[in-house]
Amino acid sequence: MTPDYILNVNELDFEYEVIAYSKNTPVVVDFWATWCRPCKTLGPILEKLAIEGQGHFRLAKVNVDENPNLAIRFSIRSIPTVKAFIDGQVVDEFMGAQPEPRIREFIGKLVPPSPLKLAQEKAQSLLSLHKWTEAEKIFRELLEQSPDDPALILGLIKSLLAQGQNKEANYLLNSFPPSPQYAMAEKLRPLSKALVEFEYNQLSTDTDLDAMFRNSVRLAKLGNFPAALDGLLEILRVNKKYRNDTARLVFLSILEILGDEDPLTRQYRSELASVLF
Repeated sequence: MTPDYILNVNELDFEYEVIAYSKNTPVVVDFWATWCRPCKTLGPILEKLAIEGQGHFRLAKVNVDENPNLAIRFSIRSIPTVKAFIDGQVVDEFMGAQPEPRIREFIGKLVPPSPLKLAQEKAQSLLSLHKWTEAEKIFRELLEQSPDDPALILGLIKSLLAQGQNKEANYLLNSFPPSPQYAMAEKLRPLSKALVEFEYNQLSTDTDLDAMFRNSVRLAKLGNFPAALDGLLEILRVNKKYRNDTARLVFLSILEILGDEDPLTRQYRSELASVLF
């Protein structure tokens, strides 16, 4: 059953379903035709985003062959053409099939962020500020509403590992869903594994490098990432492939928690490169 925020409109109901409706909710109008190949690519993307939006905007579809007066009224010279209406006026538009990220950006300018999205942005901001406990609290609250959201699960894993809470983090990593975030989650696995081995006293202390690695993992568990990274760099200066590359991978796990925009990440990524290359 098609939701009421996706509908076909015509010359008879356009004023009510688009113009009047846009006084309260943004309306995206897709001008299309059955013979238009790009329309067959664009249409499903627009419908997918409308379903994701859950009524935050309406998608109205106009067949230009069946509604030529609307095509003339809105100067449709090629199809597909998409026009966005707010308060009865066209506020933005584009022509031709576009990649999904571009369409998401187009829609994003029309629709105010949802409370869920704002809370997620706040949690991500808290991660960047190293406020791990506060970030964890918000991620847990959000996951109660969207328990299968991989971005939220990834955020929770980062906040847990940053606090040395490796058991739950390891469980979440082992059950992480296939998604665009999967590769990022995998980067966290070496640190999670090392923390588990540390907790169960499974890390070797046979050599000086072993002792240094164990101490670096201990420091990471305490949340002292700069000291942990310094220790791992010292190991890599002596043995670039220590423990089958584990030292380097744990190093990269910590940088993944800190995030690409963190000054520490930029500093230590540069230092790692100077050691390895």
